[in-house]
Formats: sequence, C-alpha cells, structure tokens
Amino acid sequence: MTRKTALITGGTGGLGGRTARALADAGWSVIVTGRNPAALAEATGAGLVAKSLDLGSLRAVREFARDQPELGAVVCNAGTQTPFGTKLTEDGFEQTFAVNHLAHFLLVQELLPKLTDARVIFVASDTHDPRNRTGMPSPEYTDARSLAKGDDDGNGRRRYTTSKLCNVMAAYEFARHAPAGITVNAFDPGLMPSTGLAREYPGVLSLVSRYLLPALIVVPGVNAHSVGRSAKALARLVLAPELAGVSGRYFSGFREVPSSKDSYDRAKSAELWETSRELVRA
Repeated sequence: MTRKTALITGGTGGLGGRTARALADAGWSVIVTGRNPAALAEATGAGLVAKSLDLGSLRAVREFARDQPELGAVVCNAGTQTPFGTKLTEDGFEQTFAVNHLAHFLLVQELLPKLTDARVIFVASDTHDPRNRTGMPSPEYTDARSLAKGDDDGNGRRRYTTSKLCNVMAAYEFARHAPAGITVNAFDPGLMPSTGLAREYPGVLSLVSRYLLPALIVVPGVNAHSVGRSAKALARLVLAPELAGVSGRYFSGFREVPSSKDSYDRAKSAELWETSRELVRA
C-alpha cells in the first residue's frame, strides 16, 4: 500500500508537532514546516521531514508549494497573534490576517493539483464565535481588503479572532469549490495554554497565560485541553475512515458542532474568497 504524505504548517512543536507524530505513528510520511532552524532540525525524525516556510511571504508560499510531492492531507495549523501595534508582511499586508488567512488560502490553492483523495483541515478557534465566552473580543468582519490593509480598530486580539473566522469561512468556500475527492473542514482545538500563542503578551498577561490558564484544563465545561488531546482530535480528521467524504463541517475537538452565525453568511464568504484570490495575485 502506498504510504500517504501529509503537510502540517507550524508543525515543529505544540499542536502541529504532536499531530505530526500521531500521523507518523499511523504510517504516514509527514512534512512539517516552521521558520526556526533549530526547531526544524529537532522536528526531523522517523516519518518526519522538516522544511522551512515563511508564511509572511506570499512569494515564499508559492515557491514552497511548487516543490511539494503528491499529498493526502494538508493541515493549515500555523498561526500568529500580535496583541499590540500593527506589523506588516513583506507584501504590505497586516500580519495576523496575512499569516493566519491569506498565506494558508494561497498554500491550499497552489497545492490543489497535488492533492489526491485528500483531506484539508483549517485549524480555527472557538474565539471566532461571539457566543463562546473566551475572554477574547468578538470578531468584526468588514471586508477582506480592509482587513489586509489593517483598516480596523487596531485591536490585535480582535484581529486574531477575525482571522479565525476567516479560517472557518475559507474552509467552507474551499469545500464548495474543491474538486471531487478532496474534503475541507475546520477544526477548533480549544484553549491550549501551553502552546505559546500568547508569547508576545507583556507583563501580567504573559504570567496569566503561562501559570493560570493551564488550570482551566480541569475545569468542567471549559473548552480547554491538553495539547495531546487536541492533537488526537486533529489527527482523527485526517485518519478516521468514518470521515471519508465529510466536507464543509466544523469540529470542536472530537465533536462536529455548529460554527458562528457569520461563518454561514454566504455573501461574506464569497467576498472573502474573491478578494483573497485578488490579493494573493497582487
């Protein structure tokens, strides 16, 4: 039987790293991406190949996609959050939107010819849904061009939640446009306090993230999990036979659940799709 290959962005540690290991243990070859040379070196092992990828550069994404083999799964896992201030990528786009959404949008688009009987998963977040009490600001989707320019209130945490809404909408749009044999779904791993996403938080916020949030894992009713548990749930979306043909869905951990009201807005999703195609061509 042919050994399948999966690609996981941000796969040198945390959720991506644990998911990569689970897929490798299941007999897959796994390509993991990252930017840190030391982390890339450590991520290489049995069944794992580490490759450098800068998601802050659309040029780098195109070049990377061009050199990849035939794939059976793509997990768009890498993400960033800039709590304060505005950072721009080399393409002149607001960093959170560019890395979390645009780069992965382009990556999947460029990889489609290399996907055969494949599953694509966009790692989102329950913070995309205002109904969830996450402590994060509710997303505000205006239009993709404004988000790319950073024409918003400048709240970095809101930019993050909005980018996660974009991940869900992009998953649904790819599911509508994907060729036969390719499924696309969105995944919420829940709060994983030890992943370091809040590493740029200053002072007290950094201490809360590092020492207090891990306690939420044992609190009933809170969507907080260990990295290992979330990785098992994410790997299931790639491996589970019962999910063959399942597409355009949103999973929180091991359960399929409804996503936010805005994520089902076809007009917003269509605008995100068309404008993102224009932006990545620029």
